[in-house]
Amino acid sequence: MPATHPELHAVTWPAPRWVRAVYTTRRGGVSDEPFAAQNLAAHVGDDLGAVRDNRAALRTALGLAREPAWLAQVHGTTVVHAEAVGVPPPEADASVTSVPGLACAVLVADCLPVLFCDRAGARVAAAHAGWRGLAAGVLEAAVDGLGVAPASVSAWLGPAIGAERFEVGPEVRAAFVDHDPAAAADFRAGAGDRWHADLYALARRRLAALGVGQVHGGGECTASDPERWFSHRRDGRTGRMAALIWIDPR
Repeated sequence: MPATHPELHAVTWPAPRWVRAVYTTRRGGVSDEPFAAQNLAAHVGDDLGAVRDNRAALRTALGLAREPAWLAQVHGTTVVHAEAVGVPPPEADASVTSVPGLACAVLVADCLPVLFCDRAGARVAAAHAGWRGLAAGVLEAAVDGLGVAPASVSAWLGPAIGAERFEVGPEVRAAFVDHDPAAAADFRAGAGDRWHADLYALARRRLAALGVGQVHGGGECTASDPERWFSHRRDGRTGRMAALIWIDPR
C-alpha cells in the first residue's frame, strides 16, 4: 500500500517566497525495519517497491510534476545540473538548477544536507556534505555551480550528526586543519587519539571563507533521536532522509 503521509518540515529561512525547501524525517512511509518507515534511498538494501511508494508519496505531497533529481552520492565534489539527471542517477554529491518545478535532492543519515538559493530566487542547489565531501570542497563546488556571487547566496544546514556523537580519528581532523589551521577550533579532544568533530561549525567556516552571505539552520543531531532520524553511525544498516529545494513554477 503506498505511503500517503510522509512527515515533512518546511525550511525556515529568508528565501524568496517562490523558493520551496523541505526535509523529511523517518516517519510516514511503508518501509519495514531497519528502514522504517520513510526510507527514500534505493541503495541501502530496502525493498525497492517500498522505496518507490515512499518516493511517490513524497512527490505527491510536495505537488511536484517531475521526479526529484536523485543522485548516486559518493562523498565527492561533483556537481551536476538537475535537469540532466536521469536513470540510473549520476555519481555526484550536489546538483543545481534554474528550472522551475525541478527539485534538487540529497539523501542523508548523519551527513550534512546543505541547501542553497541566490538572492533573486532564480537558482537553487543541494549538496551532500559528509566529512569527506566537506573536506574535499563540495560546498565550494556547489556555490560555484550556482554561478552567482557568493555574497548573494543563502545556505541552510539540515539535520546531521552532532559533535557529541561524531567521534573521528586524527586523519579526519588533519584533513580540515591542514587546509585551515583555524578549523582546529571545531574539534574537541575525545578518548585516546579520538576527536569530536562539529560538522555544523566546519560547514559554517567553509561557507564564511567563501563569502556566503547568510547561513541558517544547524543544531539537530540525527544520532541522538532514533524516533525522528535515520543514523548510519548509530544503527549501521538503515534508511535515508531527504532534503529538497526547488523553484515553485506557480
